Amino acid sequence: MRGTVRRDQVQQCILLALTVVLALILAIMGGCSGLPKNVANCPITPTPPSDLTIVPPAAEPPPASLCGFPLEISSPGKGASVQAPVPVVAVATPPDPVYTVRVYVDNFAVLYTPSTIVNQLLWMPNGAHTIEVVAEDTAGYIATTSMQVNVVGQLPGALNLQESPQWVSCSAVIVHTTCAAGLGVAVSTLTLHQQTPSLDGSAAKFTLAGKHAYSNELYWTPIGGGSYPQHFNYDLWFYIDHGDRAQSLEFDVNQAFGGTRWTWGTQCDFNDSHRWNIWDPLGEVWKPIPIPCNHFPSNTWIHMVWTLERVGNQVHYIALSVADHTYDVDTYYTAQPNWTQEEIDIAFQMDGNWDQQPYTVWLDRVNLFSY
Repeated sequence: MRGTVRRDQVQQCILLALTVVLALILAIMGGCSGLPKNVANCPITPTPPSDLTIVPPAAEPPPASLCGFPLEISSPGKGASVQAPVPVVAVATPPDPVYTVRVYVDNFAVLYTPSTIVNQLLWMPNGAHTIEVVAEDTAGYIATTSMQVNVVGQLPGALNLQESPQWVSCSAVIVHTTCAAGLGVAVSTLTLHQQTPSLDGSAAKFTLAGKHAYSNELYWTPIGGGSYPQHFNYDLWFYIDHGDRAQSLEFDVNQAFGGTRWTWGTQCDFNDSHRWNIWDPLGEVWKPIPIPCNHFPSNTWIHMVWTLERVGNQVHYIALSVADHTYDVDTYYTAQPNWTQEEIDIAFQMDGNWDQQPYTVWLDRVNLFSY
């Protein structure tokens, strides 16, 4: 009868409405169980990493996508003509916490990060290259994206690194592993963009204090990755407010790829050997060299340049220029094998003395020239 609605029609309408609502919810959520559609409908159940505390060696060539989640390279643009090192920006949005993110150049892993955001430099020779980013989450899902770029020139390197927002630090240990060593946990701070004292209006200020004698703090900043550069000049200025309070100051460069880590560690040892020490990566020990190192004057800018190179599986310390004096070093050591991360970074460490007297160091014009 016109104007009436049967009960079964009402039930059908309700069922239809519920179906539409459910479909809308699934469309918004992307799939069942609140998972993104590509993951919820994945025909293969991935195998989660067995130990999330271990960084696995890079797969080469890079693995294929496994029901990939959103992953985008926003810079540089596809097919762009660029100069190296190339700033690369990428963002991954995994459904689960991220496990590893790796950047490949021409199927070779050059950069590892545990972050969903990549904002690093890639060193590449002139010519056409493929950049690929691979992200894996803790459930085992893998996303990949790639682009072509054409490198048309070479820039001098990574400049003004004292302004890097990516400085990180640790004291005696980090995740149950020795970090800055020493005999205790230091109290330390880093403040960027300091106008005074400064050479150019934007110095980085590092402080060291604490209650434990001989406590240290290691700071480092990841710069990017690449196997292309073989020569580095670690060029910086430093300024210390109490030159007689530091046990030692350390300045390092690291390059890692292909399962090997080249570490150029340098340390001005004021109170023990009164010499510059350099790091033996394979033996994991400091080696004094016949270059004197006494306390630097307080409240004075000091210019330092370490000239370094990678030769096969060796690190080569070529020369040191500090406080208007230049010294030949010409010393080789074997690099560290069995390293499963890829990165180029610099480091700076402050060491406390027997009384852990507080002091402050400013760094400015921190450059890593490469060629």
